[in-house]
Amino acid sequence: MRHGDKINNLGRKKAHREALLANLASQLITHKRIVTTLAKAKALRTYVEPLITKTKKSDNKETIMHQHRVVFSYLQDKSAVKELFTVVGPKVAGRPGGYTRILKLGIRPGDNAEKAMIELVDFNEIYGKGAAQAAEPAKKTRRSRAPKKAEAEAPVAETPATEESTEKTAE
Repeated sequence: MRHGDKINNLGRKKAHREALLANLASQLITHKRIVTTLAKAKALRTYVEPLITKTKKSDNKETIMHQHRVVFSYLQDKSAVKELFTVVGPKVAGRPGGYTRILKLGIRPGDNAEKAMIELVDFNEIYGKGAAQAAEPAKKTRRSRAPKKAEAEAPVAETPATEESTEKTAE
């Protein structure tokens, strides 16, 4: 029984599955988008997103070197690791997760398998934000239930007057 087992085995043994995901991840990092089956794309997303998150930890030189070694232990591809840390990492630095997008492409005629395209979100210029907006860090907000001090102190009578003055200037 596989109660509570959340990993998709993809019909492969552990070593074969890890080699498959490492190859798919290195190709995704190199080419920025790949076409594969939907099941492999979903498994690849859970495999590659933590690796992309590791590129953000750049406190000091030792931390960066350690993260390089950790990512290399997963990918086993020097060029993909270099691409990940030099090109992909700085571009996704402002994004708080969700680095990949999966688009369904229909079925494969040969075996009726469902195809999907998995891509890195920040490298698609059609759907994503511009390069200038993507470089900005994400805004973190903290909302509270208490009203702001400026709103509590402001008199209520001034609000309609300012609305009337803006209407007059618009005319």
